[in-house]
Amino acid sequence: MPELKGKKKPKVVVIMPAYNAAKTLEKTYNDIPKDLVNEVILVDDGSSDKTVRIAKKLKLKVFLHSSNLGYGGNQKTCYWEALKRKPDIVVMIHPDYQYDATLTRELIYPITKGRADIMLGSRIRSRQEAFDGGMPSWKYFPNRFLTILENVVLGLTLSEYHTGFRAYSAKALEKIPFMRMSNSFVFDQEILISAVANNFKVGEIPVPVRYFPEASSASFWNSVKYGLGIIWTLFLYVFNKEGRLFKK
Repeated sequence: MPELKGKKKPKVVVIMPAYNAAKTLEKTYNDIPKDLVNEVILVDDGSSDKTVRIAKKLKLKVFLHSSNLGYGGNQKTCYWEALKRKPDIVVMIHPDYQYDATLTRELIYPITKGRADIMLGSRIRSRQEAFDGGMPSWKYFPNRFLTILENVVLGLTLSEYHTGFRAYSAKALEKIPFMRMSNSFVFDQEILISAVANNFKVGEIPVPVRYFPEASSASFWNSVKYGLGIIWTLFLYVFNKEGRLFKK
């Protein structure tokens, strides 16, 4: 991947897939480096709290779903609207303040230098650090199992696949068929598996772990369903790498 040519400053669009994020949205937004980012887009997936009111107060570009489409469905709108703006890089930041948005510059740097097409903010540097940051053990250990499984299947050595702090080159997003993917939480993994199927380079940086009551988090049973969905998607990848889910 060549370095972004002729661009002293790449055009960076931040997207926020939001659902009932009123308590944490403003704190998350305040941490985004404004000198780096050209525009922030928030897509609200049928929130019942004041998320939209706060987003408009912050002067974000807001798009509304009339009903809840699900996490993947929210991201589809996010990326669709972001790509309309002809960016060089699209950054996803969950508006639940679980991720340190001040690290956006570090996250996108390898993309600007042509060293990666996709970058992830990994919360897993050590077990103790994850626990000290509040990650429950019932999330940590399945995270480790699924990450190991994905590394084996995909041939990567990432420390975490399950992060809501990500950066994509526009070239990668345009090639990945994300509109055909799931509307559920499995979408995050489908997009990375598709990235590997399309030979994009995926990297990561460490980010702090921040779990607290106001941060959004999938329930135990939704997490079980998510894990089984990942295993099934990996199965599809192994036996059908040229499938419509992975390549245009």
